[in-house]
Amino acid sequence: MKKNYFISFIFIILGFYTQAQNPLLEGERWVTATVNEGDTIPMVHLNLVDVYTPRYFKSTKEKAKYDRLKYNVHKVYPYAKLASQLLNKYQDSINLAETEKEKRRFYKQVEIDLRAEYEEELMKLSVTQGRILIKLIDRETGNSSYELVKDLRNMVTAFFWQGLARIFGHDLKSEYDPSGSDKDIENIVLALENGWT
Repeated sequence: MKKNYFISFIFIILGFYTQAQNPLLEGERWVTATVNEGDTIPMVHLNLVDVYTPRYFKSTKEKAKYDRLKYNVHKVYPYAKLASQLLNKYQDSINLAETEKEKRRFYKQVEIDLRAEYEEELMKLSVTQGRILIKLIDRETGNSSYELVKDLRNMVTAFFWQGLARIFGHDLKSEYDPSGSDKDIENIVLALENGWT
């Protein structure tokens, strides 16, 4: 009989203990943990944060060059975003086309519409702005401009536009390198996307 009282007493004590450890009662939260050499280490997942620090320049010439790049990126970045959005929008319609003839007819209509709306603005871009736009289109779509023209039109058209671009010092096959040659452009775009500039 005493044994039953003792067991009941233990269960009551354990019940109070588990209620005292209940994180909902104390305003705490459950987290996963790992044990490393006998120490329990909580594992908390944090959101990714971009950190932006002001840039310092060695000379006024270097600052002027960076400011010019910043101006050019700000001018062409909306067109690169638009290209990505339109490509995603039209991709569904392209996939629904059953024959190559329907696809060509759709491409022709899209080209006519886009020329009517954006050709005048794009013709005003400088050579440098065009080069930056080619890189940003690759950044936003994941495909070089050459690949996009080849996929949307054909190999002959892509070859023609690549040749024309080479005359003006561009390369439609160039790929975006955010950690290498295009690091400054990437920093400017990140600042623009996060509202830092």
